[in-house]
Amino acid sequence: MDKPNIELFSKHIFWDVDKSKLDLNQHAMFFIGRVLQYGFYKDWQVLLQIYGVEKIKDMVIELRYIDDISLHFASNLFSIPLEKFRCYTTKQSAATFWNY
Repeated sequence: MDKPNIELFSKHIFWDVDKSKLDLNQHAMFFIGRVLQYGFYKDWQVLLQIYGVEKIKDMVIELRYIDDISLHFASNLFSIPLEKFRCYTTKQSAATFWNY
């Protein structure tokens, strides 16, 4: 695999940001969150090459928001109970106004 850089990730992951302003080290949590929610298998391979399993695992737990499908995927992938995820505990404490 080529040397890790932003261009190795799928283009659709960064549809709303200027990729030239992103740094793989400084914005690691952003990259991990985006790949978790929108990435393909090849994006996971790049992510693993850059950060390694343990760093990804530690950062996923600290993400403030991920959708329910990605949350359950990460929970099963890393064998971590849902209650350990920051986004899960934050979601549980937030008031809901609409029941749909």
